[in-house]
Amino acid sequence: MSWQPTDDPQCDEEDQGTVALVITPKEHDIGGLIVRRTLPNRNRRAVGPFVFFDQMGPATFAPGQGIDVRPHPHIGLATITYLFDGAIMHRDSLGIAEVIRPGEVNWMTAGSGVVHSERTPDEERAAGHVLSGIQAWIALPIDAEETTPGFSHHAAEDLPAWDGDGYRVRLIAGRLDGKEAPVQTYSPMFYADARLDAGASVTLAPEHEERAIHVAEGAIEIAGERFEVGQTVVLTAGSDVTVTATDGSRVMLLGGAPLDTVPDARPNQPRHMFWNFVSHSRERIEQAKDDWKNGRFPAVPGETEFIPLPE
Repeated sequence: MSWQPTDDPQCDEEDQGTVALVITPKEHDIGGLIVRRTLPNRNRRAVGPFVFFDQMGPATFAPGQGIDVRPHPHIGLATITYLFDGAIMHRDSLGIAEVIRPGEVNWMTAGSGVVHSERTPDEERAAGHVLSGIQAWIALPIDAEETTPGFSHHAAEDLPAWDGDGYRVRLIAGRLDGKEAPVQTYSPMFYADARLDAGASVTLAPEHEERAIHVAEGAIEIAGERFEVGQTVVLTAGSDVTVTATDGSRVMLLGGAPLDTVPDARPNQPRHMFWNFVSHSRERIEQAKDDWKNGRFPAVPGETEFIPLPE
């Protein structure tokens, strides 16, 4: 989706050995759709390659209603859409038209530049539906920022999944616990959906340097501290972390290797971001702004609307 500015989330520094930072977002209602954004924020710009993390919904749409995110551009990143409820029709300037539904993955590599729209499919719009899920952006490594744009869709049954005593995990992208998702990624990372019964626990090993846990539903405890819906808990490196659900819960596990940076990058800012553009170069972002403003990005077939460049 297009990045609409919101207030910076609140961040609480932690002194204990397991939790490095807790990010608590403010809720924003954008046309009946509640959005909770935890990345980026002023204290933590990225966790591994994740530079943008939005939980959307749940929102209930009556028959005839839905979302209509008009065509907008991206560079220097990959977008990943993962739904809990509902459906979204993705269309892009590559000519791709693909509906995503719960448990599936839409991964769009923007690279040197792509344009896409996201709308409620006709079937769901006619019937009415509930929409909820996660929109995330993955910053590409510097040497891949200008890669050829691409798109891939993966069915839920094609993603690795495993369960244990009261928990179930689906690996969305990257590598985790010796398993690897089929989604093409560009740097070491992991992204997983874990559902836990009340009282159940799951342990996150220190195989990736940067890790975070986002509470999508319910509530959890880590090292004796309780965390609620919408919070993203950034973990310290180097040790096993046990997550226990105090209620029936759903958490997103995410992270990976730290982003590469240029020598003069400011601390805590591995990438420059403006609107939907991500790059290690300010000049490249200025070029993308000018290209969009002057109609030099490719069009989405069949679409005539667009989101103007924010001034």
